[in-house]
Amino acid sequence: MSYIKPADFVQTMIDVGEAKSKTGTRDLILRGTMAGIILSLAVVVAITAIVQTGIGLVGALVFPVGFCILSLMGYDLVTGVFGLAPLAKFENRPGIDWPRVLRCWGLVGLGNLIGSLIVAYLIAVSLTMNFTIDTNAVAQKFIAVSTARTVGFENLGADGWITCFVRAIFCNLMVCLGVVGGMTSRSVAGKVAAMWLPIFIFFVLVFEHTVVNMFLFPLGMILGADFGIATWLNFNLIPTILGNLVGGLLFTTIPLYLTHKKTSATLDTEQDEKVNTEAVLSAK
Repeated sequence: MSYIKPADFVQTMIDVGEAKSKTGTRDLILRGTMAGIILSLAVVVAITAIVQTGIGLVGALVFPVGFCILSLMGYDLVTGVFGLAPLAKFENRPGIDWPRVLRCWGLVGLGNLIGSLIVAYLIAVSLTMNFTIDTNAVAQKFIAVSTARTVGFENLGADGWITCFVRAIFCNLMVCLGVVGGMTSRSVAGKVAAMWLPIFIFFVLVFEHTVVNMFLFPLGMILGADFGIATWLNFNLIPTILGNLVGGLLFTTIPLYLTHKKTSATLDTEQDEKVNTEAVLSAK
């Protein structure tokens, strides 16, 4: 059978979390950089599809192609390691402590940022013929989207910050389900299908993803969007990172870990224990 049962893929989650936490600095940054590059290109594909068709759903249908590719290549998104790396600490795996988990998060995130910024600049060059022509429809869409999700939140103050945070929670609930989905099958087709579905949900509902936003907003600024780095950080990237951490860890990997690894006694077991206890008391 190609399907892997929850008890087994949760064990894989723990093993992967340990492996990623112990990965060397060079490889964490390199894998993070390549993941940032591939996911950023997937954003371009999705936005281009939306502009060409005028249908947001089409963009959501094609966007997961980037996530599937980078996952199959063994590259890392910080959103994924938010959920996986701590599991090895919870299991008290040798050599895994919180500083090592934080190191994993930081280095993968740094790589994601590097890759996203590289693609942001190069896509800006491509869309503007090396900054010699006016922005086309795709570039204008990037400007509009990035402005709405920074200045739009900023104009709402605390309410905007909270909205971004909540959307980021839902985002990484879905993204980490996509990461785990790749562990539920032994076939490439099964892995792709299991990854595609939750990533489609996050994109179509316009939730906030740390690595997507590392690309989208710098590109918007390069193309001439009217907001600065401070607005992007304070009203998008920071609440997105925090929300992604909560969503991936508390809403996805910890529940799976608790119910399939640290399982409670079953009803049958509890009943057997009750019968045994009653028998002992009767014997007395």
